[in-house]
Amino acid sequence: MDEAASAGRGRVALAGVTTALVGFASSSAVVLAGLQAAGATPAQAASGLVVLCLAQALGMLWLAQRTRLPVVLAWSTPGAALLAAGAAPEGGWPAAVGAFALAGVLIALTGLWPALARLVAAIPAPIAQAMLAGVLVGLCLAPVHAAVDRPLAILPIVVVWLALIRFAPTWASPAAFAVGLVVLGVEAAVRGGVDGPLLPVLEPVLPAVTWQAAVGLALPLYVVTMASQNVPGSAVLASYGYRVPWRESMVVTGVGTIAGAPFGGHAINLAAITAALAASPDAHPDPAQRWRGVRVAALVYLALAALSTALTTLVGVAPGVLAAVAGLALLPTLAASLRQAVAEERGRIPAVITFVVAASGVSLGGVGAAFWALLAGLLAHALMRRT
Repeated sequence: MDEAASAGRGRVALAGVTTALVGFASSSAVVLAGLQAAGATPAQAASGLVVLCLAQALGMLWLAQRTRLPVVLAWSTPGAALLAAGAAPEGGWPAAVGAFALAGVLIALTGLWPALARLVAAIPAPIAQAMLAGVLVGLCLAPVHAAVDRPLAILPIVVVWLALIRFAPTWASPAAFAVGLVVLGVEAAVRGGVDGPLLPVLEPVLPAVTWQAAVGLALPLYVVTMASQNVPGSAVLASYGYRVPWRESMVVTGVGTIAGAPFGGHAINLAAITAALAASPDAHPDPAQRWRGVRVAALVYLALAALSTALTTLVGVAPGVLAAVAGLALLPTLAASLRQAVAEERGRIPAVITFVVAASGVSLGGVGAAFWALLAGLLAHALMRRT
């Protein structure tokens, strides 16, 4: 009995460690790229990565202890991709921080106010996915450009990613991330070391609220986080027999986003892909024990928070390398978004319109392409329904 219990604890611990490492390594490059594109300095982007790790960890500890369910949290990877594909809003980094806080308010209200949840659910899924796909196109081109400019540095990353996407897809992005770190380490050694902080530092910024950032950044960030993270994350847990504590999860992630925004955290939410690592039978044969793996994942994220600033400093040696890693990591998301966007023939044309506008990168009145893509798609959807 003791031997079986010990083996079960070992599996739960391994599942928790794997969940955290895969979540961090597969998309931290996207987060750093997104925060810097939104106007953050490297130090402010490092602060954002640190606070996102802390917010996820504390949120998971709270939810796991209260619910005894394997509720895994993550940062919003689609949200980070949205930031990376756009430009800094009018008002710069303080305006972006204000938009992050506003997105957190909307997420919390989704849990507290059912009418808002119904309003979000009314957005056709093909349009939301087409908006995300259009945002991702430019980012997914980064490995192509980088491979042409620096083939010796980038092609080994691409080869490793391709090999693992075929045989072990869960580990493809973390492995590409690891190879990218090796490349960056070699670059740093050739240049005589790195220049920047290594210990974690939080850099608070006073949020500024502008209507351009509210409409062009906060609203699209909220929509993609709900449609591409929270709803699928809930579905993943349901597929393993768990009912997500929806209201409490939205309030916890919304409040966590609001608290982390002044330090550069853009959004936290329910995990989708890594949720399966903690909720599946591989984590523990007893479904009632799998929540313990979430506690382990939270502790690992606290350790990763301590390493986040050093990672950001290393990335500064050759930013193009991690941009290529980020592009590879987003290719499966792009493929899934395109498939869902055009799956239904009735909604195909509005979805394609949404995709084209989002991919164009246009900015009107200081408002980015993501908002105009969403607006164009909804108008086309309404017109075609009336016709």
